[in-house]
Amino acid sequence: MRKIVLLLLITTLVLLTACGETNKDTEESTDEELKTLNVEFKVPETADVDETVVLNAIVTYGDEKVKNAEKVEFEFWEKGNEDDSTIIESKNNKDGTYTAEVAFDHDGVYEMYAHVTAEGLHTMPKKSITVGNGTTVKSGEEQQDEATSHEHGHHAEGFGMHFMKPENVKANQETDLTVHLQIDDTPLEKVNVRYEVWNVESPDNHKWIETKESNPGEYNAAHTFEEAGSYMIVIHVENEEGLHEHEEHQLEVN
Repeated sequence: MRKIVLLLLITTLVLLTACGETNKDTEESTDEELKTLNVEFKVPETADVDETVVLNAIVTYGDEKVKNAEKVEFEFWEKGNEDDSTIIESKNNKDGTYTAEVAFDHDGVYEMYAHVTAEGLHTMPKKSITVGNGTTVKSGEEQQDEATSHEHGHHAEGFGMHFMKPENVKANQETDLTVHLQIDDTPLEKVNVRYEVWNVESPDNHKWIETKESNPGEYNAAHTFEEAGSYMIVIHVENEEGLHEHEEHQLEVN
């Protein structure tokens, strides 16, 4: 009888210990799932022409500051001319802040992203700054160029797209194509993203490549370019709510 009671006690203790460990694992897993990558992007609202402007991104993951993000870079362009953007690397201050300095040489309204990749996630908050009086007198040719850029590069309000343009692409080697999407500074999830690809010398031969969402707002596909040359890549984004955005990029394959 004593043996039976002792066996029951041991079994009960084992079950309680297992349940405790399971609950602990579940709580840790839940805490990890609740963590999000957040970026507070600080940019002055106004600046003078040629004034040094500090761009500051404060990166956190959950409640913890990210002191060693995989990549933080700033991209800026004059409003209406996103195709002509400039990207600069940030300085990691080792305290969760990432900064860079920039100056604008003429009046205008400039828009910018802070592209942040950390903890396997990507986010890109957007800001704008008014330099000088915010306007500049353009020639007729410049106005036409801006109108063309606006036609091909303009997106819906709050929508953001960042194509991780691959470098040193070689023919007959698999190349990863990755694009990050967001809406109102939040990853844009569960949308249909396809790449339309063709060789400039064969404009009638278009290939369509489906993507998979590997992380929230991050869409990937692999493609092998069969021969060297210049290729056009159009990224198409659609969903059932009527969203339809696209963006063109040119890629050199060696």
